Amino acid sequence: MTPDPASPVRPYAVTGGRTAPRVKLAMEALVSSATAEQREFSHITPEYQAISQLCRQVRSVAEVSALLRIPLGVVRVLIADMAAEGLVRVHQPQLDAGRPDVNLLERVLSGLRRL
Repeated sequence: MTPDPASPVRPYAVTGGRTAPRVKLAMEALVSSATAEQREFSHITPEYQAISQLCRQVRSVAEVSALLRIPLGVVRVLIADMAAEGLVRVHQPQLDAGRPDVNLLERVLSGLRRL
């Protein structure tokens, strides 16, 4: 589900005016849906629905942003909120002496190239 480019809703309205997530999320952090396929989505926002559907396949935060055409900062706030509600699982990269995992970065780069 891609937001309508002509939509009058501004990104800050989607996040309730917040510009920073409750927890720090790396753009290469992997996100997977924690919801069952047949779960009732009538009580969650269209953005939550789109992220949940998209993350049935593991995606990076950056991929979610690009595929849904939602700014990265907004996606970070939404994903952090969804993780707090148990709607998605976030797998943060493990840092080794301040350096991100090379295998993870290669997977993210490969995914971005496919876009």
